[in-house]
Amino acid sequence: MKTTDPRKKAILESMKGLIVSCQVQHDDPIYTDDMAVKMAEAAQWGGAVGIRANSPEQIKAIKEKVDLPVIGLYKIWNENTDVFITPTLESAKQVWEAGADIIALDCTNQLTHENKPAWELLPILKKEIPEAIIFADVSTYDEAKHAIELGADIVAPTLYGYTEETKHIEEPNMREFARMCADFKDDAYVFMEGHIYTPEDAIKCLYLGCHAVVVGSAITRPHITTLRFTDLINRYQSNWRDEERRSH
Repeated sequence: MKTTDPRKKAILESMKGLIVSCQVQHDDPIYTDDMAVKMAEAAQWGGAVGIRANSPEQIKAIKEKVDLPVIGLYKIWNENTDVFITPTLESAKQVWEAGADIIALDCTNQLTHENKPAWELLPILKKEIPEAIIFADVSTYDEAKHAIELGADIVAPTLYGYTEETKHIEEPNMREFARMCADFKDDAYVFMEGHIYTPEDAIKCLYLGCHAVVVGSAITRPHITTLRFTDLINRYQSNWRDEERRSH
């Protein structure tokens, strides 16, 4: 069942519409110390209802300047695993202490660097920080179902295209996403995240029944948007998604 906690419900209900992912890595060509904050300020100015942000440092800086709910995560890459979104309890606690209203984490069946399914962190986190809203990043319908059973407040196919099972895809699976919206709408908030590049794509997702749409690269990563154009202009001699997927 969806949360009945008044505080959590108020935050979640306020996030109906567009959420902008405002993330910048130190090796991105657009990196400056305040870039993520400027992205978030621009998103708020443009009418976004929430922000998704990476790392305690950037979450804290955004919360000081922007009056919107923040979905926080902490990307940490480890060898021998593809799990990088808030992979440990300690990283989740750092996200929460930085001021995030919602904690996002990998809830796929992929194995972490500790050789445990990523989704095992979810119930541990709920016990350790019960006041946190949990955003489950998944890659399949079945993973979404399992995450909800473990207590996720939000599910989204964020990792569709990033797991071994789905890495061959470039476009969102709208049919499977529609099934998620229909089947899980009474149990959790279903967000769309991943592979949304136009306002028309976002409207399709809302029409299919999701609560909110998270958009990142198409709005806040101009170098990746440029790469999508040049990749096609050069007749697909490379794959722009290799850059989008790479570790930092």
